[in-house]
Amino acid sequence: MKKNLINLYINLSSFMYKKYMRYKNTKFETNNFTIKGKPLIKNKGTFLIKDNVKINSKYNVNPIGGNTFSTFIIDKNAKIIINEGCRISNATLYSKKEIILGKNVFIGGDCRIYDTDFHSLNLSERIKEIDNDIKSKPIFIKDGVFVGASSIILKGVTIGTNSIIGAGSVVTKSIPDNEIWGGNPAKFIKKIENGK
Repeated sequence: MKKNLINLYINLSSFMYKKYMRYKNTKFETNNFTIKGKPLIKNKGTFLIKDNVKINSKYNVNPIGGNTFSTFIIDKNAKIIINEGCRISNATLYSKKEIILGKNVFIGGDCRIYDTDFHSLNLSERIKEIDNDIKSKPIFIKDGVFVGASSIILKGVTIGTNSIIGAGSVVTKSIPDNEIWGGNPAKFIKKIENGK
């Protein structure tokens, strides 16, 4: 009986969070989507979620992600596309241009993916009321990538198919297919041979 009540609560909560996401102009190409917890969404562009995606957005559904929730911020004319089979846990994605997650991408707890510098690197621009020298470049995370907890992916990065990013890494440059990288800044660790 208690298990049935818990499942009913989870289903009702998920239904309400999906309604909230639709209200925030999230587009779904699926009815098979699971969300646990309420995300923060600021969407002025395109936010598309495809089939069999699962998102955690609450401390108690993934306590290893820290005391966080999932955040999706999409600026005007920007986009975030989350393809089939992705899993995201208490992570932040901020797009001024484009962030695309391939199929079956796993994003660990408390990760941050930013396709922008947010501020100019030039002091004279940065201290102006309106900073017009902000650099932004798309991020592409290809099929089968696993990004370990508390990692940061920065602008202009492509992470190759089936690659793994170690927990706590800062990824500042593109990574080939089938490789493990880790550290700050992330460096090559080893090739993945035959799925191992």
